[in-house]
Formats: sequence, C-alpha cells, structure tokens
Amino acid sequence: MKHLFKAQLNWTSKNKQEGTTKFYSKSHQIQIEGKPVLDVSAAKAFKGDPSLYNPEDLLLSSLVSCHMMSYLYVCSQNGIEVLNYSDNAEATLEVNPDGSGRFTEVTLNPKVTITDSDKIQLALELHQKANQLCFIANSCNFPVFHNASCEVSNI
Repeated sequence: MKHLFKAQLNWTSKNKQEGTTKFYSKSHQIQIEGKPVLDVSAAKAFKGDPSLYNPEDLLLSSLVSCHMMSYLYVCSQNGIEVLNYSDNAEATLEVNPDGSGRFTEVTLNPKVTITDSDKIQLALELHQKANQLCFIANSCNFPVFHNASCEVSNI
C-alpha cells in the first residue's frame, strides 16, 4: 500500500548585497492543501529567521510525533493505558567544512505515565517496538536512541 503526500513551497527574493556577495532571504512558506500555511526559515546558525520553524526543527518534530503515535498504538495492542506522554528530544547535526551536513543521532526522552504498575517494564520495552513501526524513524539514516522513563498514576 502506498500513500502520496504533497507540499507546495513558495519563496520570493528578498536578497541583500554586501560587497560582492549576494545574501538571499531564507524565509519561505510551505502549504499543504487544507491546512494553515507554515512559515519556515533556516536555523539562526545558518542566517535564518530564528522566530520561524526551520527544517531541522521540523525533522525532529516529525520523529518525536511519529514515535509517540507508534508508541500509543503498541501500548493499546498490549493493554497498557497511557495517561500522559511527554518528550524533550534532542538531535545532533554535524556540518562539514564544505557546508554539507547531516544529523548524526537523535535521542528521544519520552516520559510516560500509565495506570498499571505491573506493566512498567513492558511499557519501557515497547519503545523499541514503536521505533520499528515509526515511518519517520524508518526513513532516517542516523540512529534514534530512547532514554525512556515510566511512572504510574491511579487517577
């Protein structure tokens, strides 16, 4: 089964000239049909607008979101009731002298609250299964590490 996703990018020149070097604005818009326009720029380190999302933010956000949805799916398959899920993920980007670069690793730090103390170990182990199912993780050429924690609440 295949699914097609589409995104339209729009950019207009707002360049600046400093001496003999031309600097192009990195700010642009991405539109996906039926959704609000997403204003994007380069990261501040790459002369972008720091108030806007950048591709690196969006890649990490996609990975964190996909992992959570995959995790909730495997928890439901295993009879684990999840009350809360939060993550403070980090991605490492290495830039080469020629300007190329790549993410070298991502560490997810999911903190999960469940209802059954007997299932804490299983809840922790299911992050690996979620990683195996995650569409975004499966598309990455860098390792995704998990530093998961789990607590119980009987709310």
